Amino acid sequence: MGKVKARIAAAELEALQQNIPQEEELSRTQIKRAMEALQVLGGKLLNLKPSELARIPMSETLKVALDESTRINQNEAKRRHLQYIGKVMRDEDSEAIAKALAVLDSGSDEHRRAFHQLETWRDGLIAGNSETLEEIMQLHTQADRQHLSHLTKQAQSLNQEAKAKSAAKKLFKYLRQLADI
Repeated sequence: MGKVKARIAAAELEALQQNIPQEEELSRTQIKRAMEALQVLGGKLLNLKPSELARIPMSETLKVALDESTRINQNEAKRRHLQYIGKVMRDEDSEAIAKALAVLDSGSDEHRRAFHQLETWRDGLIAGNSETLEEIMQLHTQADRQHLSHLTKQAQSLNQEAKAKSAAKKLFKYLRQLADI
């Protein structure tokens, strides 16, 4: 069976599994666009730092493919390897990867939302809201309650403007560590 027939057969199988009517099957153009989108997503993964890559949910095969890409220097080889990464991405949960990338991208709505949540938590802790502390502890079980309380008290007790800002920054930095942002 040729590549085109295999793709059509795969699209028909997927349509049957998802109960999509025959009229709404994916065309070859739609399949190509989806594959190119996976390549673009894979290309974004190539630009991440190793610490950021560790936060992205992915299989071992994709990790190896991304690691291999660092040693490739020739342009044509890079292009072929990006196609390979796109192929590996077909078996990945691309929505979860895209969401994790959006959180890492400082211009995205997801990142802004998460950042705003951290600011709200910091302000709530400094204001002495115990519900905020409980919410943080429930969401982040690895959080050190004693350290969080210490940073909060430091930010509350310092009445000098420069030192209060410094303590609030330390509290915010710890909250960012907890949330992996």
